[in-house]
Amino acid sequence: MTKKQWLVALFIVGLPTIAIAQSDDNKAKYMPEVHGTIRGKYEYQPDDKEGRFQVRNARFSLSGKVSSAVEYKAEIDLSDEGQIKMLDAYTRLKPTDGLNFTIGQMRVPFTIDAHRSPHQQYFANRSFIAKQVGNVRDVGATLGYNFNIGIPVVLEAGLFNGSGLTNQKDYWTNSVNYSAKAQFFFPRGFNLTLSTQKIRPDHISVNMYDAGVYYHGNGWHLETEYLFKHYHKNAFKNVHAVDAFACYDIALRKCFFSKISPLVRYDYMSDHSDGKRYNSDGKVDASGVMRINDYQRSRLTGGLTFSIAKPFIADIRLNYEKYFYRDGAVAKPSEKDKLVIEFMTRF
Repeated sequence: MTKKQWLVALFIVGLPTIAIAQSDDNKAKYMPEVHGTIRGKYEYQPDDKEGRFQVRNARFSLSGKVSSAVEYKAEIDLSDEGQIKMLDAYTRLKPTDGLNFTIGQMRVPFTIDAHRSPHQQYFANRSFIAKQVGNVRDVGATLGYNFNIGIPVVLEAGLFNGSGLTNQKDYWTNSVNYSAKAQFFFPRGFNLTLSTQKIRPDHISVNMYDAGVYYHGNGWHLETEYLFKHYHKNAFKNVHAVDAFACYDIALRKCFFSKISPLVRYDYMSDHSDGKRYNSDGKVDASGVMRINDYQRSRLTGGLTFSIAKPFIADIRLNYEKYFYRDGAVAKPSEKDKLVIEFMTRF
């Protein structure tokens, strides 16, 4: 077995051992919680007349407390599009009510949709904001504060390496990335979320600004989000991205399913660059140039979600995605019209 496979095996085998040790010490209230998400799906692309089965996620996490003021989480994905990835690995301190400090590896506080875990997603495939434009996980530290000014407010801001998840050992920088997010929870299920982020994937900085609103209540979830991405020194033209969707829950009785949810989404993204330079062979190279990684396109997605247990615990997601590319755009092999059926299980 490789070193990575040994680490994965130890991670999984060690979960019950830790739980037993905690129980033997009569510390039930600090017993670790084990969670996981399995997403298996089948996709068919009519234009290609080809399909595929895929395990999109096989996540396992361990979280808990060692005292009333110290929390932790470690999460690994055994199949993130076929790759093993360590995702979350952090310690969180809560010195007083409403205040927390987190240090480690985590998803940065930015956007609404990109911050959702796989089991919390409404659609089988993520929006362009969540996947291409605003999806960032990094190593750093955040400070969070929750308070009430007549409405609950959640603030979070952090500093990050900019190294990503795998480039930490010999990574040193004099340009720290930052991210900040504010959530306002209004009465009757309304929410406003504002966030900003600065990253430096290569030789120039990139600033992003995001605003989103949603309503959740009476069976409805209505949400819209806009993201603006600016590259310093006009290294690449500004990127605009939109995500808007509606979902309605219909409760079922005396049926195998607890509810069925029709839903529809529109999302859009202009020509997008990840901010890195590439050579003529398509490899990252400091002597190369920035290029379009994702061509301008919009997408209309419609579908049904069948919930077997509670929502976001055991769902079957049936979606159809229709893409609309600009003239001259080149579609990636997996970014075409497709029918998707996904089975999501959360435990």
